Amino acid sequence: MKNISILITLFTTLILATSCEDNYKFDLKTSKKVKLNETVSISLSEKNNKPINKVQFYINGKEIASTDNTVTVNSADYGVGKHAISALAFFEGKTKKSNGFFEVLANKPPAIYTYKIVNEYPHDTSAYTQGLEYHNGFLYETTGRRGESTLRKVDIKTGEVLQKVSLDKKYFGEGMTIVNDKIIWLTWENKKGFVYDLNTFKQEKEFAYNKSKEGWGLTQDENSLIKSDGTNKIWFLDKETLKEKSFIQVYTHDRAVDNLNELELINGKLYANKYQQNTIIVIDPKTGIVEGLADLRPLEKEMAKTQKLVENDEVLNGIAYDKENNRLFVTGKHWGKLFEIELTKKQ
Repeated sequence: MKNISILITLFTTLILATSCEDNYKFDLKTSKKVKLNETVSISLSEKNNKPINKVQFYINGKEIASTDNTVTVNSADYGVGKHAISALAFFEGKTKKSNGFFEVLANKPPAIYTYKIVNEYPHDTSAYTQGLEYHNGFLYETTGRRGESTLRKVDIKTGEVLQKVSLDKKYFGEGMTIVNDKIIWLTWENKKGFVYDLNTFKQEKEFAYNKSKEGWGLTQDENSLIKSDGTNKIWFLDKETLKEKSFIQVYTHDRAVDNLNELELINGKLYANKYQQNTIIVIDPKTGIVEGLADLRPLEKEMAKTQKLVENDEVLNGIAYDKENNRLFVTGKHWGKLFEIELTKKQ
């Protein structure tokens, strides 16, 4: 009987403690969407006006100083993107956490670009293009689909494939970039990439993704590899260890921009194909702000003059830049043409 009494006492105490805590109903309020440089107000209150001893706020896991259960921050301190909020309430010797978020949009719309075709070159229609890069007078290209994924060295003028190696059929090849004498090649859903020798096309090693779940596009700046994963995030990887260091979120003035695919860094700006849109997104790699949109949908009509695109995913994908001669190349999945184009900002 003594043991039963102890159990009843413990059970009653637990119910009372839980009921006491459940009587507290917290309301976390914030500005859900703001423009860059606008202020964000965050507050926590108890719905029944019960006393709160203290509230500690966190933004993206970092503690934020507050007064009177409220905090105000400048959105510019966090940049564009979705940012996590936590509020830890202290009351009656207990604590309870409330979670939320706010979203920061760019403070001006992107510029719109048009284009003109400078040159056209043949392109292998069997190439389901995923990555494209200009290097020492040649195009290097990766293609996708399981059982069809290849790494290629291509003659620009003729479209002839000069060198090719296939990826193991269990992998779906994605974007690539060249670092010194190595080719870094991503796979889609296998959470790993591969390193190849530039000259021999021999696979040397593999590396795992960390927080990014998929591999889509890949390029680089002086310090980092730059990787897309199909979301609105762009990841920066250490060139030596191939580990993810940080990411940015890509936003316009009114939305997040996802499905970012093939990447190329051109004059300090990140150019990205938006999958299924036949559009190039021009991104500031420091902030994630979309600075420009290049509508290349008319290239589909240009392709239709000589080729019928029969599959829904035979879309624009592939951006390469010849820095020395200031030439911009684009193509698409199974497209029979490689286009050299010039972009012009609309006035």
